[in-house]
Amino acid sequence: MKHLVLLCDGMSDRPVRELGGLTPMEAAKKPHMDRLCATAELGMVKTVQDDMPPGSDVANLSVLGYDPGVYYSGRSPLEAAGAGVTMKPSDVSFRCNLVTLSDEPDFRGKTMLDYCAGDISSEEADVLIKFIDENLSKPPFKFHSGVSYRHLLIRDNGTLEVGALTPPHDILDKKIADYINPNPHSHELYALMEKSAELLKNHPVNLERVKNGKRPANSIWLWGEGKSRAFPSFREKFGLTGAMISAVDLLKGIGKSVGMDVINVPGATGYLDTNFEGKANAAIAALKAGADLVYLHVEAPDECGHRAEVAGKVKAIELIDERILKLVLDAFEHEPIKILICPDHPTPLELRTHTNEPVPFLIYDSRADFSGAGATTFTERTTTESSLYLPFGHELMDRFVSVD
Repeated sequence: MKHLVLLCDGMSDRPVRELGGLTPMEAAKKPHMDRLCATAELGMVKTVQDDMPPGSDVANLSVLGYDPGVYYSGRSPLEAAGAGVTMKPSDVSFRCNLVTLSDEPDFRGKTMLDYCAGDISSEEADVLIKFIDENLSKPPFKFHSGVSYRHLLIRDNGTLEVGALTPPHDILDKKIADYINPNPHSHELYALMEKSAELLKNHPVNLERVKNGKRPANSIWLWGEGKSRAFPSFREKFGLTGAMISAVDLLKGIGKSVGMDVINVPGATGYLDTNFEGKANAAIAALKAGADLVYLHVEAPDECGHRAEVAGKVKAIELIDERILKLVLDAFEHEPIKILICPDHPTPLELRTHTNEPVPFLIYDSRADFSGAGATTFTERTTTESSLYLPFGHELMDRFVSVD
């Protein structure tokens, strides 16, 4: 039996005024997801417990079947694994965003305008991070370039006792002074951020971006601290070989950490312009070649949620349905397959950040019929009406791979 997890990052939402009180899942035209409802098992699952941060790291570990309360040790070590950065046991890693801050002269007086520096390209970002590395990397610090706005800082012999380092997407349009904590171990981190703002404000890459009407990447922002740890392999836990497909280092790192094959798809960006068909075809090829399970992660709904792009989030769901799910269903029309479709967490448009509310899920088995729910569409509302509720997200994978 072949298994596909179609992880639609941040897809679930709350009713949206611009959509007439519908959620993006309700407003989207997604005939293939909805068609599966006729025989699928529907339910809700709590992927992030109330005592944990509602990030994609925690939520995706949960969906993958790894209890975050046991296995979670921070976001950035997973991203380091995805980027091929080897960490020593004494190392502490930090996620390093390139961001856009307002132009007040005092660093603490600045406002977080954009957590991703206007979707800065990987090529531009690589130049800036290497410039930061040349100027700010001295023992115990080392910067590593990543993809688009997502990068890494490694501190040798570091501590996790740095207080609250707030994700930049949680403080959009807010003064950063309110999110600079007084913990003495974080002082050196904020000093690096402040120095980066001085270094980047007149960098040629940023001057050119401003000239072209784009937002400058005029500071770094550090968060998501953690230390690396070992995981039992996915095959050891579930008896299945697995592959991971994603545009982002976080998911690639999770895949590598649990022993999955990580498949890189040309043109996979994490946005609405991502190579949807390429991801679908890579998943189909991996399953046909012998993989038991493919975890296909699509970032686009989450990015639209962070930016409050209502039409974009609806479009992202429609593109997943038409350009990924349809291709998979056509490829396995005459072969047995099981498909799990779910978000990792909600990213409500009204909040522009993640929440830990339960998320809807759909389990389709081409050999089975779970039509008792009687739903005709896959939405937050129809899955809430189902009697199936999983209070712990890591229970979902076991249900998916074992239930018939």
